[in-house]
Amino acid sequence: MHLGACFFPTAYAISPLELGPALEERGFESVWLAEHSHIPASRVSPWPGGPDLPQMYYDTLDPFVTLGAMAATTTTLRLGTGITLVVQRDPIHTAKEVASLDVLSGGRVLFGVGAGWNLEEMADHGTDPDRRFGLMRERVEAMKAVWTSEVAEYHGDQVNFDPMYQNPKPVQSPHPPVHVGGVAPGGLRRAVAYGDGWIPIGGRTKVDGAELSALRDEACAAVGRDPNTLEVSIYYAPPDPAVLANLAEHGIERVAFAVPSAPRDEVLPVLDRYAEVMSSL
Repeated sequence: MHLGACFFPTAYAISPLELGPALEERGFESVWLAEHSHIPASRVSPWPGGPDLPQMYYDTLDPFVTLGAMAATTTTLRLGTGITLVVQRDPIHTAKEVASLDVLSGGRVLFGVGAGWNLEEMADHGTDPDRRFGLMRERVEAMKAVWTSEVAEYHGDQVNFDPMYQNPKPVQSPHPPVHVGGVAPGGLRRAVAYGDGWIPIGGRTKVDGAELSALRDEACAAVGRDPNTLEVSIYYAPPDPAVLANLAEHGIERVAFAVPSAPRDEVLPVLDRYAEVMSSL
């Protein structure tokens, strides 16, 4: 089972130039960076995590710029977006960013995608919240076309472009794996439909290996997909050896621990504690 870290990069947190090597040295497989372009002042949409939105949501750095910096100071760490708000992004530009990062990192990108929860934020980008799930699928499909076709085109209800060239292509073939975030059943159905992995969040989804495995099996069986072709990466897993052993026993491919958006003196001891847990597995 792979072990990763979830992180909100901010100007006041540990530098990504230092965090990347620190994770790599302690045996982490991957890092997953959050994204918010902005937080509307209205704050009408409820945050799924509770009544008070943490300050780091307001302050997060761009994930692709940050991952590019981390790529420069690491050699094996997988570079994940957790998640990219593709319903707020132009798919052609985003395809270019993903491919560029994959090339510069030597093929280490894990492309996590999601539709988001902040309806006002996506509306500011011109996205109709009621159509966001269909838009997400079309934008992911369009990006796959750009990455895999020498001459790419896509014609959907919400995404449409005629034949075009975009280079370079990603290093990973056929493209960086697409991990779809979201709670079951909807998020899992979307992952099964057009993803290479599913990202449930601990606390919103039960962190139980048997239950997660059963959910994956049932969703894949409903459409005739081999469940072994869909990775499960559980975010915010508790650093509990018994819980982690249970997840590994039931074939869950990855867990990601929460790393605070805090200075190095607070972050490095947290990483050391996680490393102790990891060494016990």
